[in-house]
Amino acid sequence: QVQLVQSGGGLVQAGGSLRLSCAASGRTFSSAIMGWYRQAPGKERDFVAQISWRDGITYYEESVKGRFTISRDSAKNTAYLQMNSLKPEDTAMYYCNLRVMTAGLNIWGQGAQVTVSS
Repeated sequence: QVQLVQSGGGLVQAGGSLRLSCAASGRTFSSAIMGWYRQAPGKERDFVAQISWRDGITYYEESVKGRFTISRDSAKNTAYLQMNSLKPEDTAMYYCNLRVMTAGLNIWGQGAQVTVSS
């Protein structure tokens, strides 16, 4: 059984940086897509970024391009989201997601709060 454990997050002033981590335990899949999503209070969960575990190809939501960087460490089965130049509108609960279409897997981490003060 695959589980995702998140760490990181916290409170930071506008313009600051934070890094989120998402460690996958259990079986790993070379064809997995690891993604980050966020959900602000009263809003839907929105896509932020994703990375292909096999080849490292990344994709970002437009508002975070140039500020956020998604990466993975295959040896540690861990994905990261480096967030720079944070803005108050980045405030949300951030969730990592592991998706393996061929295995019918869609797993979420427990979430991490990111709060950016102005």
